Amino acid sequence: MKPLRRAAMALLAAIYLAALAAAWLAPAGYARQFRESPDAKPSAVFLLGTDELGRDSFARLLYGSRVSLSLAPAAAALATLVGAVAGVSAGYWGGWIDTCLARLMDLFLSVPWLFLLLSVRAVLPLNVRPLESIGITFLLLGLLGWAGPARVLRAAAHEVKSEDFMVQARARGSSPVRVLSLHLLPNLAPVLAAQFWMSIPLFILSEANLGFLGLGVAEPVPSWGNLLAGLQNLDAVAGCPWRLAPLVLLLVVMACFHFIVPMEDFSK
Repeated sequence: MKPLRRAAMALLAAIYLAALAAAWLAPAGYARQFRESPDAKPSAVFLLGTDELGRDSFARLLYGSRVSLSLAPAAAALATLVGAVAGVSAGYWGGWIDTCLARLMDLFLSVPWLFLLLSVRAVLPLNVRPLESIGITFLLLGLLGWAGPARVLRAAAHEVKSEDFMVQARARGSSPVRVLSLHLLPNLAPVLAAQFWMSIPLFILSEANLGFLGLGVAEPVPSWGNLLAGLQNLDAVAGCPWRLAPLVLLLVVMACFHFIVPMEDFSK
């Protein structure tokens, strides 16, 4: 493992562990308002100051990191699972199943991802409770992001299906379930892992875009998206550079994923 990749993994793990320890590192919580200290500067009490409502910005950054770094992998797992079912079914069974699923994949992929995500989210109820908004965001990312992994897995399944060991397994009378579970899926595991890891940074950015536009996780629950929405006032940010902490952290995490995702390993 390359040192740079190892360092990126360690840094990302440290960020996530800090997010998980938010209740210990920032016991004030993300929703408590210190009305006597709105827009406070960084201090020993408030490491990143407070926002306009007097809420601890450091606490909100930690809790927001927990939400975003948990939401994106969960959505990536759902998208990869749905994509695996669709892609493997199309690639293995072929025929009309392949034709129908391939056309459905083309339909989803023909619309720009962010436009599709924003369009579907905009038609759903916006005035929902915070926990419901997290669930909606998770389902949207997972159920709308399946087409890309499905197309890759369809091509991989179609290629593996024609291999000699697959032909021999079918010739010996192995059932379709046995062929899928013992021969096809194990050989597709690296492709599945690649699609999962590649989806996580995409979904992190997608959640950030939704939250920035007010369509993601609802207040008062923080996420990187609604924390970035507070940067729209450039004049206020110019005099308070510590408010850029959510943006800096997002860039650091995206850089970590750039080095972590082992594309050269998956291509072997």
